[in-house]
Amino acid sequence: MSQDVELPPQIQEQLVRLQQLQQTFQSVVTQKQQLELELNETDKALTELEKSTDDTPVYKSVGSILVKSNRQVLMGELKERKELLTTRVTVLGKQEDRTRERLKEVQEKLQERLQGPKTAPL
Repeated sequence: MSQDVELPPQIQEQLVRLQQLQQTFQSVVTQKQQLELELNETDKALTELEKSTDDTPVYKSVGSILVKSNRQVLMGELKERKELLTTRVTVLGKQEDRTRERLKEVQEKLQERLQGPKTAPL
């Protein structure tokens, strides 16, 4: 026979909070990974542009078409994009660390509550 165990409201609230934190953490990790991929692609593009000369025709993607561009202008845009991406990755890394710590704290508190009060050794 199985019995439905009714959890106290405080524990239910902590479970909901734990689930919210897990979702937030996953979202932050996913965003950070996407930005790291974009940063890597930007780095590769910059490296290729640095290998080229000013007379080499270069193009940039605008929507679904390629538009001829100036190498120096394009390098400036990519360097600016790289700086922005680096900053965002750093911020998300810090947010990931904070969320991971908060998640750990909530998990520990929840475990303590579920285990019940401990008796002190004599």
